[in-house]
Amino acid sequence: MMIDSLLDTDFYKLTMMQTVLHQFPSAMVEYKFQCRNPDIDLRPYAEEFRAVIDELANLSYTKEELDYLRGIRFFKSDFVEFLRIFRFNPEFVHIDTKDKFELSIKGPWLHTILFEIPILAIINEIYYRHQPNYQSLLQNGEERLHDKIKMIAENTEGKDFVFSEFGTRRRFSKAWQELVLQALKNKLGAQLTGTSNVYFAKKLQLKPIGTMAHEYLQACQTLGPRLIYSQQFAFERWAQEYRGELGIILTDVYGLNAFLKDFDLYFCKLFDGVRHDSGDPMVFGEKIIAHYAAHRIDPRTKTLVFSDNLNFEIALKIHQHFRNRIKVAFGIGTYLTNDMGIPAMQNVIKMIYCNGHPVAKVSDTPAKTMCPDPEYLRYLKQVFGISS
Repeated sequence: MMIDSLLDTDFYKLTMMQTVLHQFPSAMVEYKFQCRNPDIDLRPYAEEFRAVIDELANLSYTKEELDYLRGIRFFKSDFVEFLRIFRFNPEFVHIDTKDKFELSIKGPWLHTILFEIPILAIINEIYYRHQPNYQSLLQNGEERLHDKIKMIAENTEGKDFVFSEFGTRRRFSKAWQELVLQALKNKLGAQLTGTSNVYFAKKLQLKPIGTMAHEYLQACQTLGPRLIYSQQFAFERWAQEYRGELGIILTDVYGLNAFLKDFDLYFCKLFDGVRHDSGDPMVFGEKIIAHYAAHRIDPRTKTLVFSDNLNFEIALKIHQHFRNRIKVAFGIGTYLTNDMGIPAMQNVIKMIYCNGHPVAKVSDTPAKTMCPDPEYLRYLKQVFGISS
C-alpha cells in the first residue's frame, strides 16, 4: 500500500486532533484541494486516486504505534484510546472531474482531520509514478541531495545551523522521503533535529516536530465568541490543552500585523516562540524581535521557526542574520522531499467551512490567501484592519 500506517502523517495533525477531541468534538468542517500549478491536469489519475484513498479505510493503529504515541508526554490516555478505534471513512472524500479535477472533504472535524496529509502524498506519488522520465528524476534527486548535504557539511559558519524535515505533503514518494531522511541523519547528525512525519520519526528514531496548522486558527473563526477575538481564543484554548507544551504558534492566518496586535505580553510570556510561513522572513524576524523587546522580553529566550518554501541557501542566510539575537530553527519541506529537477507540484488542502460558515486564511503572501466567500473575506479584512 502507498500509505500503510496511520502514523504516516504530520505530527501537527495529531496535536490538533487531540485538541479537537477535547474541545471541539462536534465541529463539522469542509476542506478543498487546490493545485497551484496551472499546467497540471490531474483528471487522468482520478480513478487511481480514488482507489488508493478507499484503501485508507483498511488501516488502524497497531499496538506498537499506540504505545509509541502513549510515550509522548502530552498525549493523554483518552486520546490514544480514541485512536485505537479510529478508522478513515472514505465517504467523506468527494472527487469530481467534470470540468477540472476537484476534491473536497466534508464531515466531522474529528474524523476528517487526518485525511489531508495522506491524500496529498497519494496524489503526488501517483502523479510522479506516471511520468515517463521517472527513473531519471530519481537520479537527479540523488545527485541534488548529495550536493545539499555536502554544502551543509562543509559550511563551517553554519555548524550551529539546525533544521527539521517538513516534506510529507509534497514528497516525490514515501520511499524517497525515507531515503532522504536516512541520508540526512547519517551525514549531518544532530543538525537534523527531527521530522514532521510521525512514522519516520518512530522508525528512524528522530524527534517528531510540529504544533498547529492554519486550519486550527481558521476553525476558531466560527468556534470562538466573536471574529475579532478568534486568534486570542485559539491561543487560549491551545494553552489550556497543552499547559506549556507545544509552545510554537503560527502567525499568518490574518497577517503579521494582526497577529502582533493579539500577541500581547501575556502570550509573549506564555509561548516559546512563533512560526513564519509567509511574507519576507527578514522583515518578519525583525518585527518579532522588536515586539519582544517592546514587551521587555529578551528575544534570546524565544524561538523563531521558519518554514516557508525554504532551501538551505535561504535558511543559512536567515540563520546568519538572526544568530545570537534570537533562537532560530527551520522546517524544510519540498526542497528536501521533491527537488528532482522539475518544478514540484504545489498542492494544498485547506479548510474552507466550519459549522457551515466560511473561514479564511489571509496570508502575507497574497497567493496563499484562500476563502470560498468573497463577502466574508471582505468582512474579515475589515475586522482585522487588513488593507490588501
